[in-house]
Amino acid sequence: MRNFLEKTLASRCGEVHSAADAEAAEALVQRHRFDLVILDITLPGKSGIAWLRELRERGFGGEVILITAFADLDTAIEALRAGASDFILKPFRVTQILNAVRRGLERAHLERENWVLKRALSQRTPPAGALVGRSIAIKGLQAALQRVAAVNSTVLLTGESGTGKELAALALHHNSPRHNGPFVPVNCATMSPDLVEHELFGHAAAPGAPGRDGLLVYAQGGTLFLDEIVDLPLTLQSTLLRVLEDRRIRPVGSEQQIPVDVRIVAASNRPLATEVAAGRFRADLYYRLQVVEINLPPLRSHKEDIPDLVAHFIATLAPQLGVPPMAVSEDEFGYLAQYDWPGNVRELRNLIERSLILGALNVSALYQGLSRQRSGPAPAPAALPTDLHALEKQHMQSVLESVGGDKTRAAQLLGISRRTLERRVAEWAQG
Repeated sequence: MRNFLEKTLASRCGEVHSAADAEAAEALVQRHRFDLVILDITLPGKSGIAWLRELRERGFGGEVILITAFADLDTAIEALRAGASDFILKPFRVTQILNAVRRGLERAHLERENWVLKRALSQRTPPAGALVGRSIAIKGLQAALQRVAAVNSTVLLTGESGTGKELAALALHHNSPRHNGPFVPVNCATMSPDLVEHELFGHAAAPGAPGRDGLLVYAQGGTLFLDEIVDLPLTLQSTLLRVLEDRRIRPVGSEQQIPVDVRIVAASNRPLATEVAAGRFRADLYYRLQVVEINLPPLRSHKEDIPDLVAHFIATLAPQLGVPPMAVSEDEFGYLAQYDWPGNVRELRNLIERSLILGALNVSALYQGLSRQRSGPAPAPAALPTDLHALEKQHMQSVLESVGGDKTRAAQLLGISRRTLERRVAEWAQG
């Protein structure tokens, strides 16, 4: 029976192992990670149900199909209570066991997919629309992403905060042979240093607590996007380098080596070469990530795309907000083009969203901040400063004042990082 099942499943599953009793199976479980176990109830020594109960108590979360020739209602109830996923009577047809395996693997896949989707929905913001536009800069970016998508190489995306690096990573994924696999985004800057290893690599089961797969396992067959990789702790940079070299991971607290088939796309809003020179980023990991490097241009370098971006944001955000679209005049576009957009496309998107809520594009709000209580008409554009640096400074200071000096909240409203805002404030103090 074991030989028959092993031969039947070998061509349909990634890796198949067999054991004659629970003790031999226990040794296999200690060395390998299994998605599914086919377990006979009647075994020499420890029974299949007894071993299954031990597995579940230790936190084993894989699918388990129990098979038996001696089944009654009590046995079936005991099997379900022990944690069986399916129950098959012997003798069985090949189609029965194959269907049970297929159902089990589909359940495991759906559980992972649901976890990834829930995590993504809780963390992601709507994409910034970085690929919208007809400028030379955007056409060059689109062409580069199209070329690189077809290969499996590691990609490093660089550019200022708000330029749309996650959207570029999504474009790489959807245009690649991996498009049917999951796209798993991870923001290294927002993850706790104490938890990032568990998040990426998972952890082994402990008594009374189930193990959990890491994001590298959840991304199997797809793409793992490591945003702000510059903030990955140095201790984990060497571990990630080994993963890129060996394509295997070791969950925290486990001796198992799990093979992973994942494409890594990394992003940074700070030059990694500078971080390497400062000793804050490993040189060997930088060179391994820099197989292909694509730089996303800041919005100030392709302002001719602002009308297309504004139209895109109005078309996508108005239905989401449940408000009518708004018209933007040529004069208003002219004033939008004067601004340097330190928050890049994300800041433009935020402005359009606020303006849609108010019912009209308020150009002065771009430079003077937006008060929630204000309902009067916007000041005339002629009253605005004409020096672009003064406009930027005035706008940032107004936003800071409107939130009582809270730099974290002000940075969110501006669509820039707190670090960028603090740097600008320091520059004003010096000059």
